[in-house]
Amino acid sequence: MSIVRIGPMSSARRPRARCTVLRCAVALALAVSLAGPAAAQGGQENRPAGMAGKPIDVIAINKSKPVLCAEHDNVHIDFVSPDVRQFQIQARHPTYIASIRNERAEFDLANCSFHKDPVVPAKPRKKTFWESRKFWLTGYTFGGFWRANNVPVRVGRHVGRGFHMVQLWMLHRERAEEVMVFYPPDGYWRARPLPFADMRWTAYGSSFLVGPVEFEKRPLVRLKEIEFDPAANRFTLHFMAGGSATITLKSIDQKQITLDVAFPRAMPRGLPFASLRSMYVTETNSDVARLAWRSMRSKRWLESPVMEFKKAATSHFWAGRRVMSRHNQSAPDFVFRSFAGPLVPAR
Repeated sequence: MSIVRIGPMSSARRPRARCTVLRCAVALALAVSLAGPAAAQGGQENRPAGMAGKPIDVIAINKSKPVLCAEHDNVHIDFVSPDVRQFQIQARHPTYIASIRNERAEFDLANCSFHKDPVVPAKPRKKTFWESRKFWLTGYTFGGFWRANNVPVRVGRHVGRGFHMVQLWMLHRERAEEVMVFYPPDGYWRARPLPFADMRWTAYGSSFLVGPVEFEKRPLVRLKEIEFDPAANRFTLHFMAGGSATITLKSIDQKQITLDVAFPRAMPRGLPFASLRSMYVTETNSDVARLAWRSMRSKRWLESPVMEFKKAATSHFWAGRRVMSRHNQSAPDFVFRSFAGPLVPAR
């Protein structure tokens, strides 16, 4: 895995590093033996039968800052509400996906400097610590990361510790497809649909945080433990700040991946319950360039360039691109939607 940058690791550079890891790791993952069934298309919703939450608006706040370096995650949008208990995250192929001929996912290090990034050394390793016939989890420890980590990732009695990155792989068309990746040391996640049409692979781009989003040199979620329930395709996140959340793989196909997120209670100290992190230098050098949103009472969609957006109440929030970037052209758009309050008996 020498292609992965070992040294100052910032969340900014992970989009390019992760895409490179994918291309290198596909051949390795194809050799994993598969056993036991798991459903790809229907993770159960994390709500009791007969219960539902009242649809609500949440507040989206833009904390993005302009940069010249395309490897910095300068796009930062927080989602805040003391009432939210459920919502969905969708990663969708961009509207121009069928026009892509040659994806470019190499690093763009022009105007970049990382010499001030912290580094916590570690011993590199790779381990597939859970597998079924359809899915498997593979963990990686790099030679260095910006933050120390010993967050356990638990699947039944099997526990993986000390991983900087964990990939969720899926068997599709007799090939290994990496559909989600998360970083236990700082709580970052990425997701993407299955490759469009006959494409061999598509890129990651934006990342998201779920849980009480704090700030320690950069936005992060401090995790105590991550559990995975294979029967429900569900991750349960336990937070150092208190509380928990679930992320359920509800569906995935060659158009989009849908994740159901649920919290048992409000975030501590009024912290954001989720954040979108991405990159923007110019419209043709970005992972997110445009935003669109509407509220519960809105009669129309509102739109804005990402760097001009300030703050809005929203029930449905889209972040993506209308034109191709110079690289990561196939990176998905993201949608945050279906925000709902505490569970109440459904009528």
